[in-house]
Amino acid sequence: MKKRIFSITVGLTIVLGLLLSCSDKPKNGRTDTYSSGTIKFTADESFSPIIDECVEVFESIYPQAKLNAEYTNELDAVNMLMKEKVWLAITSRRFTDAELQNLKERKFMPVAIPIAYDGLAIIVNNSNPDSCITVKDFARILSGKAKKWKDVYPNSSMGDIDVVFDNAKSSTVHYCVDSILGGVPINSPNIEAVKKSAEVVDYVSKHKNSIGIIGSNWLNDKRDTTNVTFNKEIKVMAVSKMDSAVASNSWKPYQYYLYNRNYPLVRTIYALLNDPLHRLPWGFTGFITSPQGQMIIFKSALLPVRGNLTVREVNVSSE
Repeated sequence: MKKRIFSITVGLTIVLGLLLSCSDKPKNGRTDTYSSGTIKFTADESFSPIIDECVEVFESIYPQAKLNAEYTNELDAVNMLMKEKVWLAITSRRFTDAELQNLKERKFMPVAIPIAYDGLAIIVNNSNPDSCITVKDFARILSGKAKKWKDVYPNSSMGDIDVVFDNAKSSTVHYCVDSILGGVPINSPNIEAVKKSAEVVDYVSKHKNSIGIIGSNWLNDKRDTTNVTFNKEIKVMAVSKMDSAVASNSWKPYQYYLYNRNYPLVRTIYALLNDPLHRLPWGFTGFITSPQGQMIIFKSALLPVRGNLTVREVNVSSE
């Protein structure tokens, strides 16, 4: 009788052990934790300088973690998240209502966490004599209503305006259509779409009639810790909210002018999370929004969403 009870007990123990081991198997084959393992995430290519730096520091703190960033356009980044190919996408927009509804119907809990503010810079060739532009005139260029530089500056001797973007499906294009043109498609007759943000700078530096829009984190001179020196290969225009742009009412995308809202072309950068297991994608996002991560953002010339900022006066030379 004792032997029979023992054999039954052993049998139940084995069955329970098998059930527990099955329940411990990671969903979708994932083995990452909050601070270890390997994951892939997507991000709009225009944010690659700051994201690369955040990844480097995070991996130095957590050597058992490996983050593989796939830089692409904003549309494809979000599509990969929706298809469960990644659990984190870094973009310049929140989830749409349709995307939220779709994910919630599939029993997910999507979250959009703001991580930084980025100023979109309008850049022109160094030979362009004009340095200020209104949002209204920039909209006229994008819509095709202003085709030549003299349509914006009557005394200009420059020719047709060439508009260049980093990618046809990028966050910069989305911002221009949504926030500058009010949803109307870009209709400039001379438009170039390259592949990367660095190529926008290169194109504008080589084409005197060109104008481009690019994330300000691509522009600052890394040698200048005050973040008031821009790339010398191009000219960064001062932008005005007024009907007429002059030096006194136009601003460049310096951090302080993002902070006090003088600069009009500002977008929020979000971490879009759809990780039901709350593992490494959440760990990396938590690091970016931590004081250390926000300091990295601050030093990159973007504006952090958290933290106390110290304002100081500096002298800026245009030479």
